[in-house]
Amino acid sequence: MKKLIWIFFIFLFLLNFNRVQAQPGKEKNPYILFTGMVLTSDSLRAIPYVNIKSNKRGLIGYTDYAGHFDVVVKKGDTIFFSLVEKVGSWHIVPDTLSGNRYNVIKLMTQDTIHIPAIFIRALPLKTLFNHEFVTRDIPDDAYERARKNLETEALKEELKMRPADATSSQSLLAQTRASQLYYYKQAPPQNYLSPVAWMQFLEAWKRGDFKKKKKKTDGKYISPY
Repeated sequence: MKKLIWIFFIFLFLLNFNRVQAQPGKEKNPYILFTGMVLTSDSLRAIPYVNIKSNKRGLIGYTDYAGHFDVVVKKGDTIFFSLVEKVGSWHIVPDTLSGNRYNVIKLMTQDTIHIPAIFIRALPLKTLFNHEFVTRDIPDDAYERARKNLETEALKEELKMRPADATSSQSLLAQTRASQLYYYKQAPPQNYLSPVAWMQFLEAWKRGDFKKKKKKTDGKYISPY
């Protein structure tokens, strides 16, 4: 009976000791969940895709389409909210927080972007204007560049430069294994003396398929690879 009582007291002591050890761990946790919304200061509309940066870790997140954000920060961090055409806003997370969540609502004001002045001057002679208007090379816009890059010949050259993907590699491997199993323990046929193969070779030679072809370098297509 005494042994059971001693075991019971030891169990209570260990249980209380674990609770005491677990409580300081929670208080020492420096990370919290920083949530909130970013709104405009004049109309209180949500601002999506605002950059959220920390002074120690850099970019840590963005606001969603509704202007809401939730990021993990440390107590005492300085958070910077930035977006084009908006004045940046700073926020310091208090280091005296007792909970694991911190909510704020940030208001951002419109920023004025100054563009350098552009001065337009006329040509001294009308003949120079006519010459420039006729001979000037106007660069292609985005639509024209996309049209040229999507042409059939351009796509063929692009596919030649690309490596084989997983699907084509697996298909080639399956075909090779099927051919090997078809002629398993047999000599595969050789086309060295096949009249059909020789006729196809001679026709290709006459067409000039084996001649070196010059690559076109007209500069119309620029591959991203």
